[in-house]
Amino acid sequence: MTVQLTPGDAAPPFTLVDQDENPVSLADLRGQNVILYFYPAAMTPGCTTEACDFRDSLGSLAGSGYTVLGVSRDDPAKLREFRERDGLTFALLSDPDHAVHEAYGAWGEKMNYGKLVEGVIRSTFVIDAEGVIVHALYNVKATGHVERLRALVGA
Repeated sequence: MTVQLTPGDAAPPFTLVDQDENPVSLADLRGQNVILYFYPAAMTPGCTTEACDFRDSLGSLAGSGYTVLGVSRDDPAKLREFRERDGLTFALLSDPDHAVHEAYGAWGEKMNYGKLVEGVIRSTFVIDAEGVIVHALYNVKATGHVERLRALVGA
């Protein structure tokens, strides 16, 4: 059973490489508000919609003090291709063994086309400057999610 995080929990620490194979650590982002979102696979229709919505909302999110990071199991080369293809302007992190997904409760059983499978649970976390979970949103829909998130954080 997947353990889910709740507001007030400490955000699990991580260091992952981005699309350019540079390490990105949550500890290095201390002092910043972070939106960390987990998505199933780069360059798929729903994930592209969600990523482009984040891209298009980055100005207001950054203006409200948020750093956006996307996380998937894709390797850095695929993340780089995704970023370049869609003009994404935020870091995409590679978690091939899904250890960080698991730490955040974003990996587990889910229904996919009526069938129970194990995989990525599309999820988003808002982490404050002290590294504490402010919002933990599980099973979000790709379409419209960023707009609802912006309303939630006032961006």
